[in-house]
Amino acid sequence: MALKIVHQICCGIDVHKTFVVACIASTNNKGVTSYKRHRFSTYTKGLKELSQWLCENNCSEVCMESTGKYWIPIFNILEDSCNITLAHPKYVKAIRGKKTDNKDAQ
Repeated sequence: MALKIVHQICCGIDVHKTFVVACIASTNNKGVTSYKRHRFSTYTKGLKELSQWLCENNCSEVCMESTGKYWIPIFNILEDSCNITLAHPKYVKAIRGKKTDNKDAQ
């Protein structure tokens, strides 16, 4: 059973103390999904670059884990331009296997 596509373009963000990994998933009309990944600093300049990158890729749907307190500055920068889903880490686990930041973001 395949997952139902709810948003044609969306972004998952893996949050760390000093950086974030963002992965934009774009699904075309044939149901094929392509991914773009980028790493950003958690300083204000880096988070504004993240916001700009999301706008350039027409992405307004974002999901990220509520990891400690590190999600708060990201939320503050993105809340004006994106619909943010803040998820409990228990429900946003990576696929089994070796854990990487890219897998977590995807």
